[in-house]
Amino acid sequence: MQLILEPNDSKHLAKLCGQFDENLKQIERRLGVKIKNRGNFFEFDGLEESKRKASLLIGSLYNDAQKDIELTPEYIHLHLQESGISELVNSKESCNPTINHIKTKRKIIRPRGNNQIKYVKAVRENDINFAVGPAGTGKTWLAIACAVEALEKNKVDRILLVRPAVEAGEKLGFLPGDLAQKIDPYLRPLYDALYEMMGVEHVNKLIERQSIEVAPLAFMRGRTLNNSFIILDESQNTTQEQMKMFLTRIGFNSTAVVTGDDTQIDLPNRKDSGLLHVKQILNKIDGITFTNFSSQDVVRHPLVKKIVDAYSKASLLKNHESKKLQDKC
Repeated sequence: MQLILEPNDSKHLAKLCGQFDENLKQIERRLGVKIKNRGNFFEFDGLEESKRKASLLIGSLYNDAQKDIELTPEYIHLHLQESGISELVNSKESCNPTINHIKTKRKIIRPRGNNQIKYVKAVRENDINFAVGPAGTGKTWLAIACAVEALEKNKVDRILLVRPAVEAGEKLGFLPGDLAQKIDPYLRPLYDALYEMMGVEHVNKLIERQSIEVAPLAFMRGRTLNNSFIILDESQNTTQEQMKMFLTRIGFNSTAVVTGDDTQIDLPNRKDSGLLHVKQILNKIDGITFTNFSSQDVVRHPLVKKIVDAYSKASLLKNHESKKLQDKC
């Protein structure tokens, strides 16, 4: 597909493309197309619907450039969000598994099964994503992989790892060291994934440069996170107030992935869980996705699936007996 922009004005074309073509690259990433241009001649390569949308978007932005509107990356981001273009769903992608591979310098991560493919696609195309399901379904692993891929491709400036410091039924007592050392035990699963994908030395260097940042949930208040890939793990242990605070930190050109298992809530009152709350109030908002995993998606030892099913069955039985007791009363 081709597009010729008129009038041919080099000043406005430069504004449209952005410094080092950053605006065109942003559109390419969000719509999954390749854009080639020479002067006012543009050529698009990709799926038909994506090419059509990209052509319409380029034309609209060129009109804005002629009105002397500053086409910053933030403006492009908002234009994509408001137009709904970034929500394109190309069913053909699922037929080609290589499209869904996550490529990092050390390894290629391949999503397994439809749910994981759907999850990776959602993370790449939306700004806020929730992954809910039992242990072993790849929620955190794939989130880390997408974050590493985004950092290595310079799509974001940093990765933030966030986790609520709630003990799983144990009382750990006083933890020595500075803030990072105190929160470190809670973030160990995230570190393990980073080490495997990037190497221990490289990860430690990035932490020193703050390209990877440990951000305790309680200390997130008041921040605005631009150009970042933010992962909130174990979100079932956030309160409703904490979840709202976290979600409202998201800035321009940032992606947030919130993972959690709603069957493993360690809060004193299960109903206080921020994860349970957002599932009820945010599930119909454009730009926010929910991927629900089940025991069928477990990719660990085969016994893990059987354990998850057994606990789920026991929980249902317990709830049924509790309801019968209440009815009798």
